[in-house]
Amino acid sequence: MNNDSPIILPSRREFVKLSTATAIGSSLLGTLGIHRSAHAAGDETIKLGLVGCGGRGTGAAAQALQADSNTKLVAMGDVFEDRLTGSRRNLEKQADIGAQMAINDDKCFLGFDAYKKVIEAGVDMVILATPPGFRPMQFAAAVAAGKHVFMEKPVATDAPGVRTVLEATKEAKKKNLLVGVGLQRHHQPTYIETIKRLQDGEIGDIVCTRVYWNGTTPWVKERTKLEEQYGRALTDMEYQMRNWYYFTWLGGDHIVEQHIHNIDVGNWLMNGAPVKANGMGGCEVRKGPDYGETFDHHCVEFEYENGTKMFSQCRHIPGCWNQVAEFAHGTKGVADISNGKIGKDFNSLSEVGGENRARGARGRKGENGHALEHVDYFASLRSGNPINEGEWGAMSTMTAILGRMATYSGKEVMMKDALERGLQLVLKDLAMDATPPAPSRAVPGLTKVLS
Repeated sequence: MNNDSPIILPSRREFVKLSTATAIGSSLLGTLGIHRSAHAAGDETIKLGLVGCGGRGTGAAAQALQADSNTKLVAMGDVFEDRLTGSRRNLEKQADIGAQMAINDDKCFLGFDAYKKVIEAGVDMVILATPPGFRPMQFAAAVAAGKHVFMEKPVATDAPGVRTVLEATKEAKKKNLLVGVGLQRHHQPTYIETIKRLQDGEIGDIVCTRVYWNGTTPWVKERTKLEEQYGRALTDMEYQMRNWYYFTWLGGDHIVEQHIHNIDVGNWLMNGAPVKANGMGGCEVRKGPDYGETFDHHCVEFEYENGTKMFSQCRHIPGCWNQVAEFAHGTKGVADISNGKIGKDFNSLSEVGGENRARGARGRKGENGHALEHVDYFASLRSGNPINEGEWGAMSTMTAILGRMATYSGKEVMMKDALERGLQLVLKDLAMDATPPAPSRAVPGLTKVLS
């Protein structure tokens, strides 16, 4: 997603329609008291803080406010003032949530430590939507402070970050904190029903899955244009931060930042992460300094403990065959998971039905997982049994990282080794005048990915 693209958000009325048949039960909204750890006693309002004010952060904040009318956004933080100001203006002008914007100037924080100030600003829940390289430290800080968390995917860009998230998730469970992760397919009726049927054996034993995100480059920020826009030279750190998608320590490469959605569906179907991976990838056409060090294509074969394979492709090359979908092959049939269709073969597919499907009041084409996930989170929070997706989000992130390690190295990589010995990419000391890692595109066969 282009971090500067216009945000088209559903109205409150659309959210009400979406939530009427939510699996958790929309009746929980407004009828059950919020869990006591979320706010001061006697106050039913959930106070939100937003960390990371780009397009996805702004969208997530709006969707959270729309999902529960008894929420207020009280604090915001970002490294860049223009991103924070633009996000605040965007949210305040939306008629259906403007009244829930309770932002004072003294609760708008800038800098790499802005997340700490948001956490300390009297919030009950934080939304983490910065570039994913920063997610582990921000999540750990929020959990340590006893805050509920919604964090966008992926939750890390390297193995040490994943380990941090796993440890913080354990603490969150002890504190009964909500941990939501932006893998929204888990909240979409079609996916819920299709995965349930497949796990119940409708196509027999799963032989293999195929997952794809083959498309085009989502966005790029050219340095010369950025410097024209701001009327000054940018430090390397600011440039990489504003063009973060193309620097692995910040974004993880598109196999991690984007293709995680499809990889996650494969893990969901298999009830866990693979044990190893091998693959190939490279950069065929997307070259030049503004594209950093990312590959423009990855092709990975993942293997699960029972021997089942997941074949994964992601590509950002114009003029090629495009596909964003997931498929399953079983001993008794096949499934087009993304379209909610099951059959004996791909010529006899039919749409799934069932009670979970009824959640999509606007129909399958109108299912909005980004909306429904927040409906589910707040319903669970008010029930006193908050959802915790931290471990799942961490291991789907790690699966995507495992795939990247396989393509970057050209080697077969074991999940155990990747998680325990994967190299640290993210800087420990952050400042706008710090020197970020110099872009260095991997060379399969030569690049090392394990310590």
